[in-house]
Amino acid sequence: SREHAPWALLDFGIKCIISSSYADIFYSNCFKNGILPIILEEEKIKELSEYSNRKEEISIDLIEQKIFFGNNEINFKIDPFKKKCLLEGLDDIALSLEKSSQIEIFEKKLKNQKPWIFND
Repeated sequence: SREHAPWALLDFGIKCIISSSYADIFYSNCFKNGILPIILEEEKIKELSEYSNRKEEISIDLIEQKIFFGNNEINFKIDPFKKKCLLEGLDDIALSLEKSSQIEIFEKKLKNQKPWIFND
C-alpha cells in the first residue's frame, strides 16, 4: 500500500527519492516518514540517471534545494512547511507537541465550560 511503501524505503535506508510524479498519498507519507520526495522533469531525471551509471557521488542539499552531481546542479522545489518538518525531524506527533501549552489552555477552558465531558 502507499502507506507501507515509505516504511519499506526507510528499511532499506533510503532517505530521498526522485521522480517526475507521485501519488498524493505516497508523497505525503514520504514526508511523514522523513523521506524527501523530489519532483523533477523527465529530462533532468535522465541526466541524473546517466550520471549515476558512473558510480560517482550525487548529493542533495535540502537547505539550498539543490542536487549536486559532478560539476552540475539541479534546483528543486519543496513546500516550505514540509522542508521545515524534514529539517527539524518533525512528524505529526512532534507538531502536536509543539502546541501542548495551547492544548492545555484549551482543555482547562473546556473543563470549566463543560465539566460533564471530563471524567476525573
